[in-house]
Amino acid sequence: MKMGKVVMVLALMVLFNLSSCSAWFGNKHKSGRNSILPGEATSSWPRLFNPSGSSVVFPLHGNVYPVGFYNVTLNIGQPPRPYFLDVDTGSDLTWLQCDAPCTHCSETPHPLYKPSNDFVPCKDPLCASLQPTEDYNCEHPDQCDYEVSYADQYSTFGVLLNDVYLLNFTNGVQLKVRMGLGCGYDQVFSPSSYHPLDGILGLGRGKASLISQLNSQGLVRNVIGHCLSSQGGGYIFFGNVYDSARVSWTPISSIDSKHYAAGPAELVLGGRKTGVGSLSAVFDTGSSYTYFNSHAYQALDAWLKKELSGKPIKAAPDDQTLPLCWHGKRPFKSIRDVRRYFKPVALSFTNGGRVKAQFEIPPEAYLIISNLGNVCLGILNGSEVGLEELNLIGDISMQDKVMVFENEKQLIGWGAADCSRVPKSRDFSI
Repeated sequence: MKMGKVVMVLALMVLFNLSSCSAWFGNKHKSGRNSILPGEATSSWPRLFNPSGSSVVFPLHGNVYPVGFYNVTLNIGQPPRPYFLDVDTGSDLTWLQCDAPCTHCSETPHPLYKPSNDFVPCKDPLCASLQPTEDYNCEHPDQCDYEVSYADQYSTFGVLLNDVYLLNFTNGVQLKVRMGLGCGYDQVFSPSSYHPLDGILGLGRGKASLISQLNSQGLVRNVIGHCLSSQGGGYIFFGNVYDSARVSWTPISSIDSKHYAAGPAELVLGGRKTGVGSLSAVFDTGSSYTYFNSHAYQALDAWLKKELSGKPIKAAPDDQTLPLCWHGKRPFKSIRDVRRYFKPVALSFTNGGRVKAQFEIPPEAYLIISNLGNVCLGILNGSEVGLEELNLIGDISMQDKVMVFENEKQLIGWGAADCSRVPKSRDFSI
């Protein structure tokens, strides 16, 4: 989840139980199962869908800089209304700012979501997946209260509902699918990381994630992916929308059950191994930029100082766009103007001591040109923002790659791609 144009780390979420919102909803409690609307009975799905080949593709809007985030338009409710949601593979819950009424809501691109009265009960498995412990209390048994907190100090309080999502599948079928949705009626956000949003699209690995819900209804395989264009825009997809022969794979870490994490990996700078190894990396669209732990960041910083020594670019401490920027004799217009001064960075993932896949980060995927015409480093020191030993691969370093998160096979994959071309047919592969 991304909230603004400045440094953002919005991935790691902490979930707490909340039991104070019954006043907003009165006694209109009604539980419901996940299903499509009447008239589109689930018995017809096997004739319409083969989950192994079914998929949904959504165009993306936005960029790393200067916008600071990518979002997607989803049509939700009865009747369906459009909402702009930030895409976050680092959290599970999809939620909208909600007129329940709203206690604290930030500016939204569209009118606040009007909640349905189809409440998810407190002991429903979907609700349980959002609670901090298995033995959580249910002050209001017929509704699911939640709190989600993100690493940038943003948090949302709300109630879990079921409502209709209007989805266009690549086989030409349009379905109104009833799934869980958070009604966020009380948001806390940092002004420094604020931007208008309707809500968050949670695509993590948990039960409440939209991809998990679609998969549980037999509509798609439990696979998500995205392709972020360095020119802005791109797309996300659910289901089979990639050519596995063109993708490099590494296993999802068994140590981290919540995030799309991989490792161990070794840091490679300019094609040379650094000896900085045993790195765990989380791939997260909830962060605009990439974060290395202190050991890896110090190695990167020292390498850059050595590489740039004697080059016609100098430190630009007056540029506060990012912590480390450089200026030239004249303002830079694009990364092409400075690319010759920088070399690729990479993470070399191993399995059983053997190198299995290398995630390369070319200069275009770790540098930006600021509005002052300076070049700035889009890899930051994670220890300075509380990430400790975690390495976070953010939007900037996943640009111009198709990223595939294969939850069924427990794999993360990537491959070079033209992310400006949004697929439109079921007969394609990336």
